[in-house]
Amino acid sequence: MKAIKILVIGVLLFFAQSGKAQISVNVNLGAPPMWGPAGYSDVQYYYLPDVEAYYDVPSSKFIYYSGGTWVHRTYLPSRYRNYDLYNGYKVVMTDYRGNAPYAHFKEHKVKYAKGYKGHAQKSIGQKPQKGSSGSKEYTKARNDQNKSRIVGKSSGHGGKGKKK
Repeated sequence: MKAIKILVIGVLLFFAQSGKAQISVNVNLGAPPMWGPAGYSDVQYYYLPDVEAYYDVPSSKFIYYSGGTWVHRTYLPSRYRNYDLYNGYKVVMTDYRGNAPYAHFKEHKVKYAKGYKGHAQKSIGQKPQKGSSGSKEYTKARNDQNKSRIVGKSSGHGGKGKKK
């Protein structure tokens, strides 16, 4: 009987020690991008008036109109490959919940026309200096935009489409 108690205590101690040895990994999916406006940690969408697109914070994807439909991509269209996400104005959609912010696109397009500037904004992070490796999010956005340009050319969508 004493041997069983010792065995049970030994097993419990083993599991207690192995529990302490576990590694905890936190992945913060859906965190606002470094170029996002500071002070809005619990928002689902930004509207980017200059590129007439939305940014879905939880999925980290841009939503824009392309080929007659709204698409969700990790990059902007190639025509905006030089668009500066840090300095571009972001309209924080604090009053919208759902999966289709573009349902109100006509209203947003009128209310927040290209070049719209509301109150002054600060980005969450700083824009990388020219020549530096920069932040991961900014570099990823640039790489994704470059990929879209390359993919677009190879798949026949390289800028010779219809103009609005």
